[in-house]
Amino acid sequence: MRVTRTRPESVAGPAAWFTGTVWIDQIAAAAAPSTLHALSVHFTPGARTAWHEHPRGQILHVLEGSGRVQSRGGPVEEIRAGDTVVAEPGEWHWHGAGPGTFMTHLALQEAGDDGAHAHWGDHVSDEDYQSPSR
Repeated sequence: MRVTRTRPESVAGPAAWFTGTVWIDQIAAAAAPSTLHALSVHFTPGARTAWHEHPRGQILHVLEGSGRVQSRGGPVEEIRAGDTVVAEPGEWHWHGAGPGTFMTHLALQEAGDDGAHAHWGDHVSDEDYQSPSR
């Protein structure tokens, strides 16, 4: 067992993966052979991911604030502190803060056979983001 007391500094979420301002803190990366990564992701109001999928799926646990999440072809759903979202392997989705709220979630995912934790697609349009009843 090991205890880690130092953490890398927060890094800005890349513009290719996010709309708006997003900060990412790596909480833990397991030693091989595990490929598990745990991240704390902080979204400013209106910020969101691009469409993406995780080869081995993803678990999100909302720590504070509220936001939105959508699976491709499904409705936009509201999420709040205490909610847990499970994206199945290969399920295309996006998630982010609400239009007037910050949102922080813990993200847990494993790398796929290609070593990638996620594969990224197009940005979510403002129209799709603004439609929580779709």
